[in-house]
Amino acid sequence: MGDYAVALHGHPRYTKDMDIWIERTPDNTQRMVAAMNDFGFSSLALAESDFLEEDQIIQLGYAPTRIDIITELPGVTFSESYKMRVVVQIDDLPVSFIDLANLRRNKRASGRYQDLADLENLQG
Repeated sequence: MGDYAVALHGHPRYTKDMDIWIERTPDNTQRMVAAMNDFGFSSLALAESDFLEEDQIIQLGYAPTRIDIITELPGVTFSESYKMRVVVQIDDLPVSFIDLANLRRNKRASGRYQDLADLENLQG
């Protein structure tokens, strides 16, 4: 999961994107397609099925301001993680972040070099 969550839990570092993890449900996918169209991404012709696929990453924009919409994370489930989420107020807007325990599970399950380095830094 993303660098913003890692920073929230005590290890800030440079990031090239913002990860947004969505729940793969029919109602949610309808809202995602509507949001994409409302925010000027209709030319991508994204369909509800794009947001229902497992292991899907939909990238919007370019680093360092890219947004990655993610449909699945290794080692954790959306429903359990959502119950345990951390909500932070940013400019009077509630923003949900993955909790530390699930972030650690995800980093461990991912096994990527940067994720394992993040895991080491999150242990302290």
